[in-house]
Amino acid sequence: MVPENVRFAGAEGVELRGDCRGSGARGTVLLAHGAGQTRHAWAGAAMRLAGQDWRVVSLDLRGHGESGWSASGNYRLGAFANDLATVGKALTANTRRPHLVGASLGGLAGLMVETHVAPGVFASLTLVDIVPQMDASGVERIMSFMTEHADDGFSSVEQASALISAYLPHRPKPRDLSGLSKNLRLDADGRYRWHWDPRFVASVRETRQQHNLAEFEQRLTGLTLPLHLVRGRMSELVPEHAVRSFLAAAPSAHFSDIADAGHMVAGDRNDAFCEAVADFLSRLDDEH
Repeated sequence: MVPENVRFAGAEGVELRGDCRGSGARGTVLLAHGAGQTRHAWAGAAMRLAGQDWRVVSLDLRGHGESGWSASGNYRLGAFANDLATVGKALTANTRRPHLVGASLGGLAGLMVETHVAPGVFASLTLVDIVPQMDASGVERIMSFMTEHADDGFSSVEQASALISAYLPHRPKPRDLSGLSKNLRLDADGRYRWHWDPRFVASVRETRQQHNLAEFEQRLTGLTLPLHLVRGRMSELVPEHAVRSFLAAAPSAHFSDIADAGHMVAGDRNDAFCEAVADFLSRLDDEH
């Protein structure tokens, strides 16, 4: 299934790029990746959902993949939320709002859309291994991984793969590195670097200082759209007490706990992840 390339005008004139698959007979699903990833992280999930008659749009967030970089270096959470709200409105057809599946950063930005920016843009919200009360040490570990080699880059794709394997020792080493290649760019100096704007990390830390993420959890009680939390059971970001706190604030939320998966749930256990998301969306489909 060859995807159609799509483009959207994001906030502040940043162009957002993505892939679109599927007939859309059952509606639209927007996939928003996590920090440091690209839309290609969703390849398996996008194919699976498109095969079930969903229209699936996999988006490169601002500063990531083939989407534009912010001229001002604005990668605060509000900018990502404004982008998702704009894309969500653009995808709404015949009053059928898209469902958002957001991993980590993408999920948190989607939550901000529904709690602060433009409530009602999405038909449902699936948060992939992200809750407002995330573990601070886990966030810092991810940020440290992202900044390692960010400036000097890698001499080869294989060197980048070795760094990922050291960071994710539970995941088998891939034999085919073509997927990883899509998360790297080859610069003029012959070095490979991650396919995201290095100014992004500074904005993440600024967001954590500016936003009281606990407020997000307080606003969960006022949300009326269906919520789904998908957690990797080995997650360094979403410990069990954070799940309990989230479900106490949003008792009607559906919860899927994926065994043998860490924060990168879709990459660790793609089949189980896809099954959980497809089941949740099918439940909503049956209710209508």
